[in-house]
Formats: sequence, C-alpha cells, structure tokens
Amino acid sequence: MTASLPNAALERDMCNAIRALAMDAVQKANSGHPGMPMGMAEVAYALWTRHLRHNPSNPKWPNRDRFILSNGHGSMLHYALLHLTGYDLPIGELAKFRQLHSRTPGHPETGLTPGVETTTGPLGQGLANAVGMALAERLLAAEFNRPGFEIVDHHTYVVVGDGCLMEGISHEAASLAGTWKLGKLIAIYDDNGISIDGEVRHWFTDDSALRFRAYQWNVIGPIDGHDPAAADIAIAQAKHSDRPTLIIARTVIGKGSPNRAGSEKAHGEALGEAEVAATRQAIGWPHPPFQVPPQIYQAWDARAVGADRERTWRTLFEQYAARHPREAAEFGRRTAGDLPPELPGIVHSAVVAAQGKRESVATRKASQLALEVLAEAVPELIGGSADLTGSNLTRWSRAVAMRAGSEFVPGRHINYGVREFGMSAIANGMALHGGLIPFCGTFLTFSDYSRNALRMAALMKIRSIFVFTHDSIGLGEDGPTHQAVEHAASLRLIPNMDVWRPCDTVETLIAWAAAIERRDGPTSLLLSRQSVAFLRGSADEAAIRRGGYVFCEAPGGPGGARAVVIATGSELPIAMQAQQQLEQRGIAVRVVSMPSTTVFDRQSEQWKSSVLPEGLPRLAIEAGVTDFWWKYVRSGGAVLGVDRFGESAPAAAVYEHFGLNAANAVATVITLVQGRNGQ
Repeated sequence: MTASLPNAALERDMCNAIRALAMDAVQKANSGHPGMPMGMAEVAYALWTRHLRHNPSNPKWPNRDRFILSNGHGSMLHYALLHLTGYDLPIGELAKFRQLHSRTPGHPETGLTPGVETTTGPLGQGLANAVGMALAERLLAAEFNRPGFEIVDHHTYVVVGDGCLMEGISHEAASLAGTWKLGKLIAIYDDNGISIDGEVRHWFTDDSALRFRAYQWNVIGPIDGHDPAAADIAIAQAKHSDRPTLIIARTVIGKGSPNRAGSEKAHGEALGEAEVAATRQAIGWPHPPFQVPPQIYQAWDARAVGADRERTWRTLFEQYAARHPREAAEFGRRTAGDLPPELPGIVHSAVVAAQGKRESVATRKASQLALEVLAEAVPELIGGSADLTGSNLTRWSRAVAMRAGSEFVPGRHINYGVREFGMSAIANGMALHGGLIPFCGTFLTFSDYSRNALRMAALMKIRSIFVFTHDSIGLGEDGPTHQAVEHAASLRLIPNMDVWRPCDTVETLIAWAAAIERRDGPTSLLLSRQSVAFLRGSADEAAIRRGGYVFCEAPGGPGGARAVVIATGSELPIAMQAQQQLEQRGIAVRVVSMPSTTVFDRQSEQWKSSVLPEGLPRLAIEAGVTDFWWKYVRSGGAVLGVDRFGESAPAAAVYEHFGLNAANAVATVITLVQGRNGQ
C-alpha cells in the first residue's frame, strides 16, 4: 500500500515544476528535448515520490533502487528530479544545461552527474543496461541473502520511449529479461506516439503490449500517463509481479504547451520564448525561469526519508554481519569494487605454471585455461557467450549455467543466445550495478553487432570484459564473412578501450588479469581459433603488462640489432621464424611482441624507445588491415597484413595466399636494411 497522495493543487505544482525546469533549461540552451519531460511529469512524480527508494545524500547506497532514463534525450526530466529531490545538482547546473563542463550534459552521463546510473542516449541501451542491473540484483540476492536478512532487495526502473522499442536491442534485452523472470525490473513506456519525424503511426504500428506478453512480461495498461494515481497503482501492482513488467503510459508530448503539445515540434527543439510564456500561463506557473517556490522544494525533498531508509538498511546489515561475518565482508569487498588481496600471487603462480608447461594451444583455449584459475580466485567474475560457448570457450569446468525455470539457478555462466548487442549492453548494466565483473563472448567479426555497447562501456569507463575469438583469417574455411580483418584496428580506435591480442598462454593470463584489475575502463580480448606455438624463453610479467616488450632480443644483444620485427597474437611465430632465418643470413633482428597497443601507448617515452629504438627499420606483422601499424613502423618501415576481405580455405592456405609467412617477412626486412644502408 502507498500513502495517500498530497492535495491536488500541490501535486499539480510539483509536476509543473518539472515542466518549467525542462522548458526553461532547453530554452536557455536553445538546444534539447523539452517535450518528453513535460509529458512524463506525472508518471515521474508518482514514481519518485511514492516508490523509488533512494538517498540523495548517498547516491551509491548499495541497496538503492536503480532509475534509468533509456530515452536519454529527455535528460531534463532526470536532472529536474535529481535537483528537486535533493541531490548535489544545484539550480545553477540546470541553468547551464548542455554547456561546456556543466554537470547537465545533453544526455545523462554516469560518473558526471550524481544519481545518474548509466549513460544513455543511443536508444534502447538504457533498457538493456536495466536488464543487466536487474540480473545483477537477482544474482547477488541469491548469493548473499539469508533468511531474515534481505540485504539485496531493490527494484530497477527504466523509462523507455517509442525509439527505444523500435531499436532491435530492445527485442534482444526484453526477450532475455522475460526468460530470466526478472520480476524486479519495471519498464515504463512513454507512449506519446511522436518521434522526431512526426507521428510514429506511419512507421511504428507494433502491438507493444502483445509483443512484451510474448516475451513473458507482465503488461499493465495502457494507463493515463497524466493521472498520478493511475501511475501509482500501476507501479504498486508491478512490484508484486514475479515477471518483468511493462507499464504502458499514454502521454501527450509537451503537455502544457498550448501550441506544441502533441507535436514533433515539442520533441527536439526549444519551444521558443513566446511559447514558453504561453505555457507558463496555461499551466499556472507564474514564477521566473529557474525559480521554484520553497513549498515545492519541501514537498519534493527526499533527503530525510532517503537517509532513514539507508539507516534502516545499514542496521539490518550490521545484524547480518554479526550473524554472517564472512558473507558481509565479501559483500563489502565486492560492492567496493576491490579484488581479493591474494589475486596477484595467484596470477604469478599461474604464469610460472604456464611458462613451465609451454603448451602450444589456440589463445581461445589459453583464455579458458586462464579462466580455470581466475574464476576460482575472483568469485564475482561472471560471463557467457552469444550461443558460441563451445567456440569462445567462455565456460570453465566448474561453472554452473544460470537457469530461471521453476527454480532460479544462480550460475556464473550465462547463455545469451544469438544476441550480441543485447549481451554486451546487459554486461554493461551488470558492471554498472556493482558487485560483479561481467564478461561476454562472440566471434571478433561480430563485434560489429556489439559496437555501440562497446563504445558506451568505454565512454562510461566501466569494468566490462569482451572476449572475441576467431580473431583473424586464421579461422580458415568459414571465409570472409567470419574472418575479421579490420576489427582489431577499429576496436583500438575506441578511446579508453584496452585491446589485447596475446600470443600464448602467458600473455593471455596477463591480459585477463589486467582486464579484471582495470577499474577505469573496458577491455577486449582478441583470441585465435588456431593453435599458436609456444616460443617464449622466459616470462617477464612486468614487461608484458606494459603492452609491448622485447620478446626475443637480437642475437648478439641489443647493440647488434639491425631491424625490429613487431608482431601480435598468432603472427608472433612468423616473426620468430624470420628472426632465425635472418640470423643465418647475418642479419640480427629484435622481435617485439605487442599484445596491447593501447596499453603500450600509455607507457613512458623511455620505455617505448627502449622497446622500439630510433634508427632501426621496423616491420610489423598482423593478420589485419595495415594502416593502423604505420604509427609504429613510421617512414622507412613496412607492414605485412591484409587490406582486403579474406578467403574461404584452410587457415594455412589463407595465410600463404596473403603472404603472411616467414619468407615474405625475411625478404621485407632485407629490403628495409638494405634501404637503410643505401645498398
């Protein structure tokens, strides 16, 4: 049961405060989307005053409800709510909407604005993030809750619009949410029938209620989205469902605007000074821009009740800790994002063991071997695959598969089905929730399907791990549709995305460890289908962690080197073969392994010049596009790679066809050395 709503006049003014702040901020910026916040004011009022459990004084309280604005163009709805309820978002920040260095950017950004759980804007991804958050809540509840101690017990609310439901990712994410029976996920659909191009009835005629029922969701509505009591009742009903719920709220975009309500003119542009004035008069809001009466602030203020809710939870947690100290300590470590203190020693022991075994395996298999060690040491590590588990090797021997049949089985392996984009965005949601370190897998060529979720992970600086196997033409017979040639380079171009392409079991272990340890961004691991010879003489962990290092010094020492050969992943053996053959011709070369160019680029100039000394010609070898490598080989260097799509044939034949072999590497180095010597 919810408490009675306040009197109608106060309720109206509380909703109109959202409308006024939204239209004033957009008008001052002369940029933005006022219509959605104005249309969703009553629904937001009902949710934030009657149901949402949060503490504005501590936006990171672990057991808070999560609120996501998937249709992030309506960001002023979120900013108005945060400001009115008492978050550290003063009115001056709303007046700087969409301005340089403000905390009110055009679309909500996590880590910038207190109370914003995820960065939204690319439509549909907020919904997928919400699915990940709801899944994280259910998994952590199953792991940590004990009878009488529901320390993990919160809802995830997500507002979606027509655009979110048009995007294909909404199908992927919603289908999984229904299959997983995420009863604490509540989506509120702002069904206003308008997008940028006008009335959506001309291009969007889906029966959304029937569609979500087919996903096994609970569907409520349509309700009158301008009736706070109806929204209150619908949300209360949704909270008692054992399935995810879609509440369809029929609204009028730009509600209150005399001449633009219900029109695309209220969607993506300021109302205009005259229309803002007319709207003020129409809704009975006589106050100047960015001014809210004290009684309205008082009615909205959620700080006292939020602090009380958190205080109640912390009392419960103290009792839980007294009864279950080990679980409480683990929960605290996990929600803080800290790793087990023994992890560095475990990684070192695993590296020593891998060096001793000297196994020549595909790096996808090396990845699975790394998981056997790391997953046992890091219990928050959880992952899966987009229907390629047996190919990606993302499941380790003791991993239980998560299932949500008659009983929920909280396993650490997730079968995502063929849903690369949804999978990646759901993983992002899990990372954002906290308490888990998610990873997910598919073929490298299908990173294209996940691309925008990868970009968002990098933008948000979150600890998501993306496993991409079948990383080059080495997968052979599947042909050019599956042979990734441009993908490694394109992933390296994403700011803040670490990309590792390891050459053996040792580099793979360290790549995995680096990904798990990294707290300021995502990591992509590019792994081979084919076996790669183990050729390492020793394992210098610190050097490998720098992303690029001397794998094998030139015969006679660094002073005798006449060229440098750089290689990654499965092409490292080609470089080693070339070194041996060149030595027989009296040409000493240094072999550099560069498993992570992104990490190498962050090293000091001293380190980089020690690995790639000036004055020596350089050859780079990678089974992918060559343009990326010119910044390393520079003028006077060369690159062996693949600047066209692949061929369907056995891997060895494809490599020969493209000239990726030791003979070609030797000939190229000889040409470079002779050119440098003027011969």
